[in-house]
Amino acid sequence: MLQGMRDDEELGRITLAQVAQEAGVSISTVSKVLNGRRDVAAPTRVKVERVLDRSAYRRTTRVAREAPLIELVFHELESVWALELIRGVEKVAKANGASVVLTESGTRQAPGPEWIEGVLQRRPRGVVLVFSSLPAEVKQQLRSRSIPFVVIDPAGDPDPDVPSVGSANWNGGLAATRHLVQLGHRRIGIITGPEDMLCSLARLDGYRSALSMAGLPADPGLVRYGDFHVEGGRGRAAELLDLDDPPTAIFAGSDLQALGVLEAARLRELRVPHDLSVVGYDDVPLAQWSSPALTTVHQPLRQMAEGAAQMLMRLRTEESEEPAVTRLELATSLVVRQSTAECRQHGR
Repeated sequence: MLQGMRDDEELGRITLAQVAQEAGVSISTVSKVLNGRRDVAAPTRVKVERVLDRSAYRRTTRVAREAPLIELVFHELESVWALELIRGVEKVAKANGASVVLTESGTRQAPGPEWIEGVLQRRPRGVVLVFSSLPAEVKQQLRSRSIPFVVIDPAGDPDPDVPSVGSANWNGGLAATRHLVQLGHRRIGIITGPEDMLCSLARLDGYRSALSMAGLPADPGLVRYGDFHVEGGRGRAAELLDLDDPPTAIFAGSDLQALGVLEAARLRELRVPHDLSVVGYDDVPLAQWSSPALTTVHQPLRQMAEGAAQMLMRLRTEESEEPAVTRLELATSLVVRQSTAECRQHGR
């Protein structure tokens, strides 16, 4: 059995036995580390991983017990756009005779350390992750086990060595703000996402560029950083609407934040869009059912997920040990509904 395993896992001159010898452990211990087993002491695991990393260890054939699964990993499943991503991955998985397993782990930056052990044990055909980045050790562990991975990146900008699918956040911010400018608004507030997320900064840059193109000043007092959730949108909108000279329009960096803006306006007896125009971002299904229906930037979430899963399937069949890094960026577009209208407050 061990001999068969050594044959399957040989890479050039590097064999399982040689890895074990260099690490000063048994072949079975190296096998346990490769298989994500929990019964290996942490210092031993680190030592074996370092040897695997130095020797650029990678399987040349896929193990027979690879599960017919695509693993989709979120840091939170409560997000309204999670369902759109699930549907996109599921469509491609079904076409390739696989099922989708969902995992919730970590923060918005990266999955938690406990996740890697589980995925190595499950041995899916590949992993799609909805995160901004991946730790170097996680990338190495997946690559050394020949588990391909792709990041769906609606929230940031992954490392250049990570295959990823994203969308045109700057263009989205530009289109949303330009729409409000064309409606005659001059004091336009923005509630973007967290300050440490590149998508938030890209949408903010698009907003500023649209103002600059129109010859309008970018008032820093009209900029707020949110959290992409309803409560955050309501709180930041309250700050903007309670200013001595409040905005006549607000661009919210997510549809959920835009719903929070609508609630903040309602509490102040402001009519949308008569007194305040509101633009969201994402175009999740509930955007068309808000009251009024939400003008928003369409982010092609389902297509992003399909593209990520298709990229994953291509990586599985890539013969090169170092496949070309792939980045796919899909276009965003403005969807005009009933939450925006011409500015009725002249001179502002």
